[in-house]
Amino acid sequence: MADVRTLKADLCVIGAGSAGLSAAAGAAMLGLKVVLFEKHEMGGDCLNYGCVPSKALLSAAKAAHAPADSAKFGVMLAPAQVDWNGVKAHVRKTIETIAPVDSQERFEGLGCTVIREAARFADPSTVVSESARVKARRIIVATGSRALVPPIPGLSDLPYFTNETIFSAPELPQHLIVLGGGPIGLELAQAFTRLGAKVTVIEMGRALARADADHAKIAVEALRGEGVTILEGHKAARVSGDPGRITVHAECPAGETAIHGTHLLVALGRRAVLDGLDLDKGNVAHTPTGITVSDTLRSRSNPRVWALGDAAGREQFTHIAGWHASVFIRRAFFKQGSKASSLPVPSVTYTSPEIAQIGLTEAEARAKFGDAVKTSSFPFHDNDRAIAEGKTLGGAKLVLHKGKLVGASVAGDSAGDILQLVSVAMSNGLKLTALTNFISPYPTRAEVVKRAASAYFTPSVFGKPARTLVGILKRFA
Repeated sequence: MADVRTLKADLCVIGAGSAGLSAAAGAAMLGLKVVLFEKHEMGGDCLNYGCVPSKALLSAAKAAHAPADSAKFGVMLAPAQVDWNGVKAHVRKTIETIAPVDSQERFEGLGCTVIREAARFADPSTVVSESARVKARRIIVATGSRALVPPIPGLSDLPYFTNETIFSAPELPQHLIVLGGGPIGLELAQAFTRLGAKVTVIEMGRALARADADHAKIAVEALRGEGVTILEGHKAARVSGDPGRITVHAECPAGETAIHGTHLLVALGRRAVLDGLDLDKGNVAHTPTGITVSDTLRSRSNPRVWALGDAAGREQFTHIAGWHASVFIRRAFFKQGSKASSLPVPSVTYTSPEIAQIGLTEAEARAKFGDAVKTSSFPFHDNDRAIAEGKTLGGAKLVLHKGKLVGASVAGDSAGDILQLVSVAMSNGLKLTALTNFISPYPTRAEVVKRAASAYFTPSVFGKPARTLVGILKRFA
């Protein structure tokens, strides 16, 4: 057994994913002594199994779909020939290109001590691994999450994919059954359909249930139009078969139905990775969903410990992990009052069309504020750039309470980029007029946000009260 070295640190970070790396880099650049533990791949889930490979796969799928989409422009292309090994090579190259930013070498260059071993608590202020014992003033748990695999009868007896394994599948599935109609499930369902697989999605409730209902319907119908079978209101009750011949038995209002396929993908959400950390020895209170923290992301039971990213049991997005790191740096080292909930949270589902939203959906706002909620929308089919590009699905919807922005949703091509106009406005407490008082270059898709904001004021500017005022003024002209 190797000798155990004893270290002292200003900050000890467990987990080299988005949250852990951002916090470690910030602390190291402030000249603090940082020890960083990672037992698997540097970069965590996002780089190796999540955001990066999935977007690379979606890009390949978009290229494969181009011939089917080109005829409306008068351009005839030969049907795409998909080389699955070539697609996987593109995914690997994308990861390899980005990896140096998250590499051990880079962080050691910043001054961090990087230990590629599993870490656990020895006591409330000490973290240990096979070769190191670290006494730290502050400890961050940023261990991320893994795919949630529920105890569906028969599932453990058959091979299945999760986001950690699907990108290295030996062959392109003939018929992929996807359990889960959330963002991950639908993104991958559309990608594999475009690459040539038959895909069936099984969703217990409504697909994209957390998205604006109107906009979710647009995306779901678009996927169905491309050939994805989406079975809403179907609950996977059991799984049977053999490798290459898998059957999912699903319960639905009509009874039980059997869905036959060749491969299975489990995309039923994610669960924080907390096993093996010996949190009880560290006096770190936790639940199955994450470490119990306040809105400052500090442990409620051990003030020396902070939880960032998915380990904090909150929203599970890479950009939230980065925000959590920012909250930690501001509070721990600059004594600023930032909180995890200081800013509204944007999210994007990268289907085609994309679904992007921030703040409350219309349904959530009405449940909270009742009839005081108003919406203002503008569709892409009235946007000149969208018309010219032949991509007119969707539009922008603003959700307002007493004239104040409380949420927004954009459905359509480049929705995630367009939403950032609203994100800036909401995050900085700008009035709705701020989204009307700028010059939008013509023709651009983002103009839908300005038009949606302007539409809110249309009744007061051009409606009956305005016409009455004009009439009165004419009398005195």
